[in-house]
Amino acid sequence: MMTLRVAAMPRILWLCGAILVMSTAMSFGQPAPAQEKSKDSPATKAPPAKPVADPPLIDQQGYQDIITKYRGKPLIINFWATWCEPCREEYPMLNELAKKYAPEGLQIVGVTLDDDGDMILVRRFLARNLPVFPNFRKPPGKDEQFINGVNPKWSGVLPASFFYARDGRLIGQIFGEGTRETFEAAIRTLLAPASPPGGTDAKK
Repeated sequence: MMTLRVAAMPRILWLCGAILVMSTAMSFGQPAPAQEKSKDSPATKAPPAKPVADPPLIDQQGYQDIITKYRGKPLIINFWATWCEPCREEYPMLNELAKKYAPEGLQIVGVTLDDDGDMILVRRFLARNLPVFPNFRKPPGKDEQFINGVNPKWSGVLPASFFYARDGRLIGQIFGEGTRETFEAAIRTLLAPASPPGGTDAKK
């Protein structure tokens, strides 16, 4: 085996050299082929993503203003925070429901209870989830006062969702993480011509 390999090497090298010479001779004097634009060239780079703005602050009056603004539409207001694991699980599902039921008039609004020091996490969370609905945040301090102003029955547990009929009446709430089935049932009640009081309670 060794003798055959050594004897064959000069032929192989010669053939390689011949191919190289032929290739060089054929391409010599020919115009160089046009180079493809680099994928990283400025002309083909995707535009940089727009930075996510911090959610506007709302106090108790601001919360009531949201309800007034969307009067005439079935409304869900969802409270969440980046440090709340069930919120992180529930939020993408709410975004899907917002897209699904928007043609029927449903409006969803998010309110984060994150502190000012967590705004970097909030921006990342919103940039990752790309919500189709507006989001706000509670001002720092006075947590109990704000929570009681939203609903005296609410202990502050997260996530929490409140359901408002077209006339602005609170008709139900979900405390804790809700399943998709629970939300869809509540949304169907909201979208019905008349929403009976207490029709969407689903406490956990």
